[in-house]
Amino acid sequence: MTGIDAPETHTPEELPGVVTKLFKGVLYAESDEKTWQSLLGLASHVRDYVAVLGLDLILDESEGYAFLKSRADPDGTLPRLIPRRPLTFNVSLLLALLRGRMLEFDTNSSELRLIMTEQDIADMVSVFLPESSNEARILDQLGTNIKKVVELGFLRKLRGQVGTYEVARILKAYVDAQWLEEFEARLADYRASLAGAGTTPKGEDRT
Repeated sequence: MTGIDAPETHTPEELPGVVTKLFKGVLYAESDEKTWQSLLGLASHVRDYVAVLGLDLILDESEGYAFLKSRADPDGTLPRLIPRRPLTFNVSLLLALLRGRMLEFDTNSSELRLIMTEQDIADMVSVFLPESSNEARILDQLGTNIKKVVELGFLRKLRGQVGTYEVARILKAYVDAQWLEEFEARLADYRASLAGAGTTPKGEDRT
């Protein structure tokens, strides 16, 4: 008497390559169309595969990006395969301002790409500088902050255009409502410290 064999499960041939690309960082449709198309066809397999590792697949087909994100783990029982990246206040401020600019852009423009120059970014950030600050020094530091945001993948340098960047739309996924709420609390502390020091961010009146 022969038993009934359990059905075999096959790992799709392209699955390891797709998952490996995701572990390396954000996958963009425009930069790797072949892997992107494979991901779209294997999305359910990828989700099941990375779930075992305590990860979620974040896939936005309309915006053309995908990445892996660690699941919420309040008990701290899961190993963190996707490391947290501590950000300075100034980098966090830049991210929040870029997210706000993107929201404004999406509301008022029919264009798909938000392009900003270093001067545009400097003008946006300068509103938050205290009146008594050394503006030249702080704006010089802005270059370092912009470089960090480029490394994080939220700004992309445009080829052949020095000092010009595209704001990556993946910023919308990282800087969500909860992130902004937490940052607003830090911003309130920042404003309070400035007020205690007798300084006022530019564009604001003391009351």
